[in-house]
Amino acid sequence: MTKDSKNLFEEIAKLSTEQRNPASMDIDARTTEEICRIINSEDKKVPLAVEKEVPFIAQAVDIIVEAIKNGGRLLYFGAGTSGRLGVVDASECPPTFGTPFGMIEGYIAGGKEAMFRAQEGAEDFEENGAADVMSAKVTAKDVVCGIAASRRTPYVIGAVKKAKALGAKTLYVTATPRDTFNIEDVDVPICAHVGPEVVMGSTRMKSGTAQKLVLNMLTTASMIRLGKVYENMMIDLQMTNKKLVERSKRIVMTITGLTYDEASEYLMKAGGHVKTALVMIRANVTAEEAKERLAKSEGFVRQAIEMK
Repeated sequence: MTKDSKNLFEEIAKLSTEQRNPASMDIDARTTEEICRIINSEDKKVPLAVEKEVPFIAQAVDIIVEAIKNGGRLLYFGAGTSGRLGVVDASECPPTFGTPFGMIEGYIAGGKEAMFRAQEGAEDFEENGAADVMSAKVTAKDVVCGIAASRRTPYVIGAVKKAKALGAKTLYVTATPRDTFNIEDVDVPICAHVGPEVVMGSTRMKSGTAQKLVLNMLTTASMIRLGKVYENMMIDLQMTNKKLVERSKRIVMTITGLTYDEASEYLMKAGGHVKTALVMIRANVTAEEAKERLAKSEGFVRQAIEMK
């Protein structure tokens, strides 16, 4: 064993994500239902771990909102499960919130092929993460969020370091304790410590669930702060398929009390834009005036409706 290999072995052995879980020591001898109950019991700990990080998640959201308002982007960098979660979260923002493609993007070690088949070794080099940051043309306007359950993934560390050097704001989502976090100069680390996995080292389980919950908060809260939600309904969705067309009509009907045909007519007059239709109806104005109000209110429907 080389010195580097031994150091890596010892580093990994100390990680909380690589410890054995006392609750599942005999899981291989349990019945199917008992196995499922052990997993479910451990899963219940995840939201509580995320809850402790809410103040830091809120800080991260404020950073993201400020960046997007100033023409910046949110870019995720991760490997394996963590990378896939980032790509999924980013890809769901355009249809859900009407964000332009490229505003929120996910990068995974090994590239697009790694989404479907593990690219072994792609995560082992910091320079790979740094290269992807350069390829993404990261600037000081952007926010780069590293995602790594163990916090030590070289690809992610390299991406965050390079982003910081370029002047970008940096976030880091991990499942290890905050007091073990040693990534230098990360603006906001989010450390949802979920403890050992049911199956040792299988970070697609509790760690992955925690990361998914955090990413949900980061983008959803940011979109709410950017005016993409009215009351508790997403009203900036894109009518890109039949389901979303009908959802748009239902949103207008639910908020305004109009009939299906009336909602359809207003959406047609609004050019398929839900926000415009809502302001037209609630403020009793034309499509043109509704668009002007939305421009003045920076896209916030509530303010646009109440505007004098």
